[in-house]
Amino acid sequence: MGERRPDGALEGDVLAVLWAANGPMSPAEVGSALPNGYAYTTVMTVLTRLWNKGLVARHARGRGYAYQPVLSESELATRRMAETLAAAGDRADVLACFVGTLSKRDVKQLRRLLDDTAP
Repeated sequence: MGERRPDGALEGDVLAVLWAANGPMSPAEVGSALPNGYAYTTVMTVLTRLWNKGLVARHARGRGYAYQPVLSESELATRRMAETLAAAGDRADVLACFVGTLSKRDVKQLRRLLDDTAP
């Protein structure tokens, strides 16, 4: 029996395909770009869920739709981080734990970014 993928993994794969594209893609185009040969209906379901979440836009193409992301990968990660902080009971603790997971290189980059944005 195959291992179960983490929640949202297929959504992430579909978004990665859309981010790499030069423009809107049909469900069939997305499906053919995915590595595991998912059924058309599976890809369509994921695209519809992403559209309902406001993460992709859809444009009429023939009798169906073509999809494209509305946020870049960085913008989506930022949104998710902000939502996580907003939901936390202790923002300082969450930030401290997050910073504790960063590499020395990432900490240096974060310090540079904070210095650049400080008033």
